[in-house]
Order: sequence, then C-alpha cells, then structure tokens
Amino acid sequence: MSVKTVIGIGEVLWDVFPERKILGGAPANFAYYASKFGFNGCVVSAVGKDLPGKELLDVLAERKLELLIETVDYPTGEVHVALDAQGIPQYEICQNSAWDNIPFTKRTEELARSCSAVCFGTLAQRSEVSRATIRRFLELVPKNAYKIFDINLRQYFYSKEIIHQSLQLCNMLKMNEEEIAEIARIFGFADMTEQEICSHLLKAYDLKIVAETKGAAGSYVFTADETSYSASPKISVTNTVGAGDSWLGAFVAALLNGEDLQNAHKLAVEVATHRLTDPSF
Repeated sequence: MSVKTVIGIGEVLWDVFPERKILGGAPANFAYYASKFGFNGCVVSAVGKDLPGKELLDVLAERKLELLIETVDYPTGEVHVALDAQGIPQYEICQNSAWDNIPFTKRTEELARSCSAVCFGTLAQRSEVSRATIRRFLELVPKNAYKIFDINLRQYFYSKEIIHQSLQLCNMLKMNEEEIAEIARIFGFADMTEQEICSHLLKAYDLKIVAETKGAAGSYVFTADETSYSASPKISVTNTVGAGDSWLGAFVAALLNGEDLQNAHKLAVEVATHRLTDPSF
C-alpha cells in the first residue's frame, strides 16, 4: 500500500526572533507534524533566489519533507516575531515575498490529484497569484481528502470575502479563540457563543469537522453528530509558536490512521503539549 501524502500549501518562511531564526509558516509546520505519523509530508510554496531561500530548503530537507517549492524572483519570506509576557507571539510579516507568488505547475496539478489531506490558510491568499494557485489546487484534490482551512488570521491580511470563499472550499475548519472572536465581528455573530459559532459554521458550510483550540482553556472538536472537549494539561509555557500546527498535524494524521474523533483529539493534545514543553520538537 502506498504512503498517503499530506500537504501544506502556502507560506514558508523564517520566523525571526531577536536571538535566532527558525522555520516558520503554518502549512509547512502542519505537513511536518503529520509526517511524524508515517505520512509523506509535502510542502507547496516558493522561496527566493537568495541565501535565506537556500537555507530554508536545507532545513526542510533535513526534516525529510517532500518539497514542491519553486524558486522565484522575490525575496524569501520573513516574519519578525516578538513574544509577550505570556509567551504569545506578535508578528510583523514582510510583504511581497516569494510565497506570495507560488506558481501553479504540472507537478502541482499531479500532487493535488493524489493527496489525502491538504492544509491552507488566509495568509498566503493575500496575493492574487498564490490565492489562485491554492484555489486551483483545492478544486483538484480527491473528494474523500481532508481540505483543512487553518484560518490563521494575521495582521490585516484577510477579508470577509476570502474567509467565506475558503470556507466554501474546505471540509474542515480550525480556529483559536482569538480568531473566533474576529469571525464573530466580521460575520455579525456577536450574540452567539463560541460553540454556537462553531456549530453554525459546521452546518452553513457543510463541513465535516470544526475545531477550536483555546490554549490553557482546552480545545473542542465538533462534527454533525459529536462534540469532543479536551482539557489542556497544566504546564509552564514560554513560547506558543507552532503549538496549533502540531495539534492540527497530529489530529489529521490520527484520523487518516483510522482513529475515532475522541482518540484523534487526545493525540492532538498530547503532541501540542510536547511542542509547548519542548520547542525543538
């Protein structure tokens, strides 16, 4: 039996902290964590013809990810990250980067037709080129594949239209509590609870799954027939970067491995906790 392919499509970049830089980009992180469970993790993106681009490709190769990353005439992406007192990241995202210009190629088309899951967000859709590539990709994936919209709202790089269209293209939605609050503001859901918003989106867009992560307050997973809640372990956290990506990668991997919703949710929490206590994971 061939190994299933799990894809992250969109931004791939350097998260630049005051003291170091690390591989960043939610789609790439998702593919990496899913690959830890026996899947072929693949990243679809673009880098520049520069040293940061070469370094980024080297790091991704070390993680044994399949790469469909084109080299384009734009600088490799960077995000400048500062952490507040609670370890919550604040982002300054450079514009007109390589990942804003991901081309759609024959190889991209072939990959789309053969994948078992693909994760995308709003950030890489801020540009017309990458937005078109992502949407063409999603239209070609097999009907039984998971199309995961990790909404990932950053700065002002999103709109109601992009969110609505992305919800129409996905069958799984993942948000955190800050993003649900923003969705409530944009879509006029101010009188609804977080759980009511999740249930509404599940039905309105005919989704298979809606997941909400709430940091120390735990996480929820909703389907048409089931609701799963998991408390977050009490741990000391200094850096939350990548925790949501590890949660999502493990959750989708567990579903693809045949786990039921409750067990997939349990594994996701365990992996995210490991990521929070060991940022090198």
